[in-house]
Amino acid sequence: MRTIVLLTISNIFMTFAWYGHLKFRNSPITLAILISWLIAFVEYCFQVPANRMGSYQYSTAQLKTLQEVITLAVFCVFSVLYLKEGLKWNYLVGFMFMVGAVFFIFKKW
Repeated sequence: MRTIVLLTISNIFMTFAWYGHLKFRNSPITLAILISWLIAFVEYCFQVPANRMGSYQYSTAQLKTLQEVITLAVFCVFSVLYLKEGLKWNYLVGFMFMVGAVFFIFKKW
């Protein structure tokens, strides 16, 4: 559970680093890059321990899959609440197909 919590925190910071500057398109790109790097540093402070701890329980493919699903969930919330963009039905269907991949990655065959 610690891995999932750390990955979620990491993804919140990552999403702000990657997309937060879009709300401030009139600011200089160099400032956006600098601030994004600073935010990304904090993201790595959660991501690296999450992967280190998670590697004792999950394979790297499972860790990456967890990270991607968490990223999609965080991005959906971020997109609606912060960027004020709507989620279209086809986005959600596409995301659900990705979530379906979790079944195949985590299934013991």
